[in-house]
Amino acid sequence: MLEIILWTLLWIAVAIVGGYLLIWIVTPYFINPKKEYNTDSKFYRWLLYSSTGIAMKICRINVITSGFEKIPENTRFLLVCNHRSNFDPIVSWHTFRKYNPSYISKPENFKYPIYGRIIRRCCFMEIDRKNPRNSMTTILRAIDLIKNDTVSVAVYPEGTRSKKLKLLKFHNGVFKIAQKANVPVVVATIQGSELVRKNYPWKRTDIHIDILDVIPAETAKAQKTEETADYCRNLMLHALPREENLLELEASVSA
Repeated sequence: MLEIILWTLLWIAVAIVGGYLLIWIVTPYFINPKKEYNTDSKFYRWLLYSSTGIAMKICRINVITSGFEKIPENTRFLLVCNHRSNFDPIVSWHTFRKYNPSYISKPENFKYPIYGRIIRRCCFMEIDRKNPRNSMTTILRAIDLIKNDTVSVAVYPEGTRSKKLKLLKFHNGVFKIAQKANVPVVVATIQGSELVRKNYPWKRTDIHIDILDVIPAETAKAQKTEETADYCRNLMLHALPREENLLELEASVSA
């Protein structure tokens, strides 16, 4: 009798895993890879978060958070964070899944099989960093998505990941999203994501995501985008204790 129960449970588990994999592989091909979606999808959000959650378990990623109580409830926002690893978006969108943010990302990320389609259906946006006019089109779309209460928006103001872990200069234009949409700016840092490739599979990687501050909507709207960008970048410089950042801080203080 016990043997029958165990075999039944085994086949149920196989059916569940097989069904999930079938859904994950097949359903993204119902998404138009050239269409810009203006409505979020609960189904594809579930597929995104569940699959990346499994991937994080396999990669032995442990996320440690602080300051999340600062994030305002019942309002959309602009999330800005530093960028140091290809793992940043995956870890971040899973950690912020309660808020369903849509990320502004480089076009290459939308070409990945399956995931490129899933993130497109979740209102993630391509940005052409080499073409200012096309970049502004993306920013205007992000503003509309927030104003229509569709999603919150997340962006890396550096524009690309910093391979040397030095905080790069910010692209101030992305802060127009908060200014024009009249929403708060949630300022965050991520640390440790660059160690995943080095640690796996022998060691667990602790990744820290910290909410440093929230700039009220009225403040973001009133001040210039350069002022908001400088404030956010200085917060991150103080929170990221890298040698290069400390040297930059010392130089700015002495000046």
